[in-house]
Amino acid sequence: MFDPVEKLKEFIRCPSVSTDPKFKEGMVGAQNFVSGLLGSLGFKVEVVKTDVHPIVLASRGGDPAWPHVVIYGHYDVQPADPLGLWKTKPFEPTVIGNRIYGRGAADNKGPLMTNIAAVAQLLEENPGLPLRITFLIEGEEEIGSPSFPAFLAAYADRLRQADFVYLSDTALPNESQVVITCGLRGLGLFDLIVTGPKGDLHSGLHGGVLRNPIQALAEICATLHTPDARVNVPGFYDDVLEVEPWERAELAKLAGDGKAYMDFLGIDAFYTPPGFSPFEAIRFQPTLEFNGVGGGYQGDGTKTVIPSRAFAKISCRLVPNQEPDKIKGLVMEAIRARTPKGVKVEFVDQHKGDAYVVVPPGRPNTPKDQSPVLARAFRATEAAVTAVWGRPPLYLREGGSVPIIPQIKNATGLDSVMLGLFLPEDNLHAPNESFNLDVMEKGVETAKRILSGITS
Repeated sequence: MFDPVEKLKEFIRCPSVSTDPKFKEGMVGAQNFVSGLLGSLGFKVEVVKTDVHPIVLASRGGDPAWPHVVIYGHYDVQPADPLGLWKTKPFEPTVIGNRIYGRGAADNKGPLMTNIAAVAQLLEENPGLPLRITFLIEGEEEIGSPSFPAFLAAYADRLRQADFVYLSDTALPNESQVVITCGLRGLGLFDLIVTGPKGDLHSGLHGGVLRNPIQALAEICATLHTPDARVNVPGFYDDVLEVEPWERAELAKLAGDGKAYMDFLGIDAFYTPPGFSPFEAIRFQPTLEFNGVGGGYQGDGTKTVIPSRAFAKISCRLVPNQEPDKIKGLVMEAIRARTPKGVKVEFVDQHKGDAYVVVPPGRPNTPKDQSPVLARAFRATEAAVTAVWGRPPLYLREGGSVPIIPQIKNATGLDSVMLGLFLPEDNLHAPNESFNLDVMEKGVETAKRILSGITS
C-alpha cells in the first residue's frame, strides 16, 4: 500500500526553494522525486524544460470517452528564513503528534502528496478505472509562475482535451469544515521608488532645505487609504463584481468567531471597509498593501543621513472583474499626482495574476453552458466530503491567489475544483510550517471518492 506520510517525508527532504539559486540541487531533487514517483505508478512522464524550473507533465491515457482530469500542484517552496525561529530543521521532516513539520509540508507538498496517494491507492484497487488523469506539477509557483504562459501557449491544445482541473492549494477554516474554493483574488505587484538628492547627504549640513525621500514616501503611502479602510484611488472599485446573496449566505454558515480571529492575528481591532465583516473582507474585497519599505541607514546605532532614495513594495489583491494592469495603472497615476515637489517617483513592475471565480451547479448564476463533467465533479466532491468529514462542504471564495488557475481558464476554457487542505495554524510561508496528518488521511479518502465519482 502506498504510504503518503513516508513519501511526504522524502519530498520535504528536497530543499526546493525556487527563488534562491543556491537551492538548485534541491529543486532538481524535488523534480526528479515527483517524476520518479509518478513514473512508478505507471504514468507516462514528460519533463518540460522552461527558462527557470521544469514542469512535470505525467499522463494516464485511456478511452477518449472517459472523463479526463488535470491534477495540479507545485514542487517548489518558500525560503525557510528566519532559520532561528524554527523548532525543527526545516528540511528534515519531523512528526510531532498529528503534525509533520517542514518547509513545504502544507504548501504544497502535503496536499499534492495527498492527491498522488489517492490516485496510487485508487489505481491499485481498480487498475481499470475509466478515468484519464494528467498531473501538471510546476516548480515556479512561489515566484509567480513566470514560465507558465509560454507552457500554456505550447500545451493548451493538449490540456483542452481534459474536462476540468483538480487541485488542493487552498485553505480550510478549521479541521472539521471543508471548503470548496470557488473564487480566488487576483494580484498586481510593483515597487515604488522615491528619489530626492543625487546622493546621500549629511543631515546636519543639509537638513531643513530639501524634502527627505523617506518623508515623501510616507506621505504618498498615507494617501492611499481612507480612514475607514477603503483604498483611496479613483476608479479602484469601479469593476468589482458584486457579491451574490448565496455567497454571503454560504459564508454566514461558517459563523466565524471575530474575537478568536483577532486573538489569532494578535491584534486588538479590525480595519475593514464599511459594510463588510472581517471574514467577508478577506474573501470579497480588493486590497492595497505595503509589503516592504526601506531607505537610509539600516544598521545598528545611528547614521545621521538624508537618503537619496526610499522605496515601498506594493501589492493589490483583486477580485473578479478587476484587471491587474488597469488597477496598477490607476494606483501609479494616483501616486504621480500626489508626489510632492522636490522628489521624483518611478515604478518597477512585478508579477500579476487575474482573479478567478467558478460557480457550482444549482446556483442562480451558474453558467447555462457549464460542462456536465465539471458539474458531476462538484456533486462528487460534495458527496465525498459529506461522507468522509461528516458534514457538507462550504462554497467560498478565498483571499489568496493562484495565478495559474485563471491562466488555465483563459487559455483552455477549463474550470477548477479546488478542495482546501491546509489550515490557518499550518504556518504557510512562516517558520514551523506543518501539515495536519489527520487532514491528510481524510483528504486521501476524499480524493479517491471524488475521482471515482466522476466516472459514473
